[in-house]
Amino acid sequence: MIGWERRVLLRHYLEHGLTKTELADRFGISRQTIHRWIREGDLERDLDEEAVRYGPRPPVRTKLDAYKGIIVSRLAEYPELTAVRLLAEVKAAGYVGGYTQLKECVRSIRPRPPKEPVVRFETAPGHQGQVDFADFRLPWGKRYALLVVLGYSRQLWVRFFPRKTMAHVFEGLEAAFASFGGVPSELLFDQMKAVITKDERDAGGQVTENAEFLRFAYHWDFRVRACRPYRAQTKGKVERPVSYVRSSFFYGRTFTSDSDLNAQAQHWLDTVANVRIHATLKERPVVRLGRELADLKPLAMRPYRSYVLPPDVKKAKRTPTDVLHIDVQRRPLETYAELAGGVR
Repeated sequence: MIGWERRVLLRHYLEHGLTKTELADRFGISRQTIHRWIREGDLERDLDEEAVRYGPRPPVRTKLDAYKGIIVSRLAEYPELTAVRLLAEVKAAGYVGGYTQLKECVRSIRPRPPKEPVVRFETAPGHQGQVDFADFRLPWGKRYALLVVLGYSRQLWVRFFPRKTMAHVFEGLEAAFASFGGVPSELLFDQMKAVITKDERDAGGQVTENAEFLRFAYHWDFRVRACRPYRAQTKGKVERPVSYVRSSFFYGRTFTSDSDLNAQAQHWLDTVANVRIHATLKERPVVRLGRELADLKPLAMRPYRSYVLPPDVKKAKRTPTDVLHIDVQRRPLETYAELAGGVR
């Protein structure tokens, strides 16, 4: 039978024009043999047909083999037993091996609970928006991006603020509503301090919202919803945009000031984020927003006026030398004595 290496060489030399006589002399075989190999197709067979094939390696016996039945049985009944506990039990049964071997065995056979499927839910047009803050570090200090995304269209709005105050949340949401052209029926928040003051649902209690924020929500006619702590799945539509803003917008860019940062962010929203083909929806968010607009609630007639910080107080810049002037009306002391019922 023709060998693999000889077949490779013969095919190589024939392709390069050597005659069968030359090949017969070179390999010490007759021309008739070469003709037969060509005629029977031996030179055309796959070159790897005779490559060495390795079978599965036979299992190596270990000191633990005799005790695997105990481990399997115990884990079937008590799936959360630790490897340390099982080591003590099999040692009591006569195992003389080490912990590492047993730990690997436990890892390979411990029954795993099926992963809870992540159910992707889509909201109806105009029904929900999701809101969150994200921290970003700049050369002049930390800035906080307020992100708002509409659940149906995935239309995104973002603006950077120096602090995470209620006033900035009000300002940001009003700007987002104006950008969208309407207001969703509800907004879903993470445990944002400006919105949620207490959440005791895990202990059987209720959510307590900030009273001032509830007045803001009433003014703009949307319901407030709060995510449960550590439940990122419930606000996935805004969690993913946070990483998208970091990678697609913020990373690798240079900013000179807060105004430049927000100007570049707005340009990115208009030319990239809201006009791309969304990976989940297979549509452009701005196109879906066009269909969602009819289901958004109308904008309020005027901005919200805070009961906590009136507009003129919020904008005032008081210096330490400012003195509040109070006009006091002066009267004789007898007048005050008379008002008090006379001096005794």
